[in-house]
This record gives sequence, structure tokens and C-alpha cells, in this order.
Amino acid sequence: MVTIRLARGGSKKNPYYYVTVADHHRAHTSKFIERVGFFNPTARGKEERLRIDLERVKYWQGHGARLSDRVAKLVGDLAAA
Repeated sequence: MVTIRLARGGSKKNPYYYVTVADHHRAHTSKFIERVGFFNPTARGKEERLRIDLERVKYWQGHGARLSDRVAKLVGDLAAA
């Protein structure tokens, strides 16, 4: 099964997450199929906090991918805005 989930990047006390499409058996920071966006929870000022390619997310959902809980919330927030 394919999952759309967050993969952590960044440094200590400065997290940065990539929204990735990956096989659910693989580790979160391991090989992925495609990156469809990013999430920066510590963005300040004019820095971009969230970018997700909704067309690619819908494409993958159409092919059976499931969203993780956190990604589903982020996509919902982005679609509502």
C-alpha cells in the first residue's frame, strides 16, 4: 500500500518536513516514490509555511494511496484556504 506522509528533515530543534509518497513498509526517512510538497512548522515572517501539489495528491489517491492523519489535516487546511 502507498501512503502520503511526512518525512522529517532539518536540524535539531529546527524541523522541516517533506510531504512524500512512499510504500508504507519503508522507513519515514528512507526511499520514496515522489515528493509532493513541504511543511515548515517554524516559518516566520514571509517564509512559506506549507506547499502541497493538490493535483498530485489527488492523482495518488485515485491510485489507492492513503493520507496519514497529519497530512490529511494539512491538505484539508490548504483546501479550505
